[in-house]
Amino acid sequence: MRELVIVRNPDQQSRLPYLIRLPLGEGLFLRAGGTWPREKAIYCHPVGAEEWPVEPEVVERVTVRSCVRRGAAIDLVLDRARENRSQIVFTKARGRDVIFWQTARVRKQARPQVTTPTARASGVAALPVVVDSGERYAYKFPRQQVELVRRRLPCGDYGVEVAGALYAAVERKSLADLVGSLLNSRLKYQLTELAALPHAAVVVEERYSQVFKLEHVRPAVVADGIAELQVAFPGVPIVFCESRQLAEEWTYRFLAAAYAAGDHSAEAAPIVDEPATMPEPSTAEVRAWAREHGLEVPAKGRLRPEVWQAYRLAHS
Repeated sequence: MRELVIVRNPDQQSRLPYLIRLPLGEGLFLRAGGTWPREKAIYCHPVGAEEWPVEPEVVERVTVRSCVRRGAAIDLVLDRARENRSQIVFTKARGRDVIFWQTARVRKQARPQVTTPTARASGVAALPVVVDSGERYAYKFPRQQVELVRRRLPCGDYGVEVAGALYAAVERKSLADLVGSLLNSRLKYQLTELAALPHAAVVVEERYSQVFKLEHVRPAVVADGIAELQVAFPGVPIVFCESRQLAEEWTYRFLAAAYAAGDHSAEAAPIVDEPATMPEPSTAEVRAWAREHGLEVPAKGRLRPEVWQAYRLAHS
């Protein structure tokens, strides 16, 4: 029987008071913070099986109906009537693996009830978007008119080219990635590279209000760091979108606007020099030439096709 088991962490010094065992593979073990039963998304950290206590104090044990890994997330369905669906999301912060566990109710609250438009952006019929080959779980732009190409970008995760050079780019961030790269100064170097482009931006798959709900770093430090970077790099906005879907839509429309504003004259087909052609002669000129060369032609009216052909061959 596959079960989700939650026990108290025997390490009294840890700020994460629970240990969790998920029936995934040989078992996935996590430390978890927050309160239980949880009312919001909670922070987790992966640990080894050796940290599981020999005689655990069980807080909750629930039969699992489904536990499936899908890319950077695990979809979990428990065998109970309420609060039975949740998702475990893997990411990185400050160079280490972290995990956030959120219920379906929290995901629904974080997902705005909007339908993004399918109309093409900036009148571009098929936007050629370059996706960085190192981007994991990249946007696919399924609802937009986009032609995707994967290759290494000098900066950013998504970009468009004009005249064979990178013209605009967008760096995608989760909130955890934004915080981690801000604290280790990696974000500053990324903005330095983006600022060298004509158009660039950073899009965050979260609401700005979530910055002030961070638990393992002072929110004021993060907010001040973001503000300082915006002052230092005013040409590279940091845009907070409420969800991954809206961040994807914003990225598409930003790149389309930049692409439409670019100078594509150098991308036009090269002009091929063609030999000059003689202007078409009049019927009177052809009639005079034919008589000079002994060809019989009427005094008036249309000339026979073979007369025209003879004239063209003689003057080709």
